[in-house]
Amino acid sequence: MIYFYLVLSAALIPILNNFWEILRKPYSFWLVPVLFIGFFLGFIILQIGLLAVSILLVNPKTESEKGNKYYRFMVNISLPLIFKLARVKINVTGAEKIPENKRVMLVCNHINDVDPAVIMSGLKGLDLGFIAKKEVYTLFPFVAKMMKKLYCLPIDRENNREGVKTIIRAIDYIKKDKVSIGIFPEGYTSLDGELHEFRNGAFKIATKSKCPIVVCTLVNSNLVFKNMFKRKTEVYLDVLEVISEEETAVLHTDILGARVHETMLKNLEMRKNK
Repeated sequence: MIYFYLVLSAALIPILNNFWEILRKPYSFWLVPVLFIGFFLGFIILQIGLLAVSILLVNPKTESEKGNKYYRFMVNISLPLIFKLARVKINVTGAEKIPENKRVMLVCNHINDVDPAVIMSGLKGLDLGFIAKKEVYTLFPFVAKMMKKLYCLPIDRENNREGVKTIIRAIDYIKKDKVSIGIFPEGYTSLDGELHEFRNGAFKIATKSKCPIVVCTLVNSNLVFKNMFKRKTEVYLDVLEVISEEETAVLHTDILGARVHETMLKNLEMRKNK
């Protein structure tokens, strides 16, 4: 969107020149860059402001289906803009492996709270609703409103019964073709950046819904907030493999967990040694 706004801002100058006589004066050359910068910043502020107002207007008691496409569109065009302004470049590899026109379960390592936003920005064509710890919904009610519209689900990691209910809802979302589901099978953010053991029960989402599993890794997203605006951050989102629905339908969750863990670990070691 930044490049679109740059072109639009430049195009508005000659249009405005037809209606504003002062721009044709010999001493008005300084107005051109001022108006260009003003238009450009105005478009950015307008878009981010529209997103913020849209989120504020969300009623948590309404159904997720209402306005879902609008909010998905707003997120898809706003996240890349926000990351661009924050000097974050998301390098995506392997996206061509993701099957088209299919709901999937995406699994990834988890090294920062911004990870879901990074993945959604990098894989805009893949409508994702993430399973997130319930604390996010209480600590960040503003973010929780948007999460609701994107079919994200809270999970209570300390209550197995409630956790099962979340898994069942995620399975239902995939079966009813509402959204693809993203999970972080470690169950929490890795503070040391290393890949930790998985909670393999989450793989039931794929085995019960018989959907493909998209295996990904993230590198450097833990530097986003540290470097924001000060220096450029290169984030790497690698799509490693897709485990077919035929395999997820017959493999045990422990086998799937071990396979995914090994695949992720190899890629993270490779990235570390580059």
